[in-house]
Amino acid sequence: MIPPVPQKGRGTAHNPHNRFAPGHSVAEDDGWYQEVPQTQGTEVRIETAKSVISRNTSPDLPFDRSINPYRGCEHGCIYCYARPSHAYWDLSPGLDFETKLIAKTNAAEVLAQQLSKPGYVCAPINLGSNTDPYQPIEREQLLTRRLLEVLLRFRHPVTIVTKGSLVLRDLDLLAEMARQRLARVMISLTTLDDGLKRVLEPRAASPGARLRAIRVLREAGVPVGVLCSPMIPMINDSELERLLEAAKEAGAQSAAYMMLRLPLEVAPLFEQWLQDHYPQRAAHVLSLIRQSRGGELYDSRFGVRMRGEGVFAELLAQRFAKAMKRLDFEGREAQELDCSAFCPPGGQMALF
Repeated sequence: MIPPVPQKGRGTAHNPHNRFAPGHSVAEDDGWYQEVPQTQGTEVRIETAKSVISRNTSPDLPFDRSINPYRGCEHGCIYCYARPSHAYWDLSPGLDFETKLIAKTNAAEVLAQQLSKPGYVCAPINLGSNTDPYQPIEREQLLTRRLLEVLLRFRHPVTIVTKGSLVLRDLDLLAEMARQRLARVMISLTTLDDGLKRVLEPRAASPGARLRAIRVLREAGVPVGVLCSPMIPMINDSELERLLEAAKEAGAQSAAYMMLRLPLEVAPLFEQWLQDHYPQRAAHVLSLIRQSRGGELYDSRFGVRMRGEGVFAELLAQRFAKAMKRLDFEGREAQELDCSAFCPPGGQMALF
């Protein structure tokens, strides 16, 4: 059988076996095969959520709770560490992750219920910890905007991580929340090369659009930073300083970076992506990753999974630290949000 070829607008054409499925099928050439153009539209399934706030105790994350209004992500970033989560829904972490999406259409209502519980203790909620809250289907679904409306009504602080320029649609809400010290946005910026962006993050906003988002958010008074993630050896790591410089010029106040992570099914998908797009340097890229991960493609230990170890990882950390100092960037957690104003509507009787 002829292996699938990369599809325009998709990160991968492969659909690896779902690791939880009891069996899997194998395609065999019966002599009737005809090569036809591959196309794959986006399918949105509906989920009625019972809870939307996810909790974590990871020391690597600057938040302990998050909301992901969507499962799967149409941006199609080949490196996305969230891809393996699609297997829990009997779907492939490959092409299914980009094309068979799940929308929690009642997310805003459930969030309001959870925030109204008597025992709830306020702390910043992150949007975008797993999948992007401003991926293309948000234009029609409006789930992220409805969540922001609930958070503003409850005066609840939020942090957002996105590579979608659609974040500017909600500038009215974010600007008002920023005035009350309730919002902070991190724009993920991976490359300034449009050609690399098209194959690395096919349906994400262009580098220019993300820099414009930083500029507009800052002009509106919204605290905004840049997240250079992931840094991939011999693919985009040489751009680190230029990414930080461009973001600073656009108005970013803070910055952070992370090194490439390849858990579970992401590793073979990324290896195939290298063979499809960068076959001559694939072995060198994988060698540097292994040198930074104790000889493996991934190390899941807290404290090292975001940064890596070894010579390459240490040099990357030094470069980032020097650029931060030279450009006078703040740390990612520099702009503190206000949790003291949290007040569920109806929590107190109105005065007559």
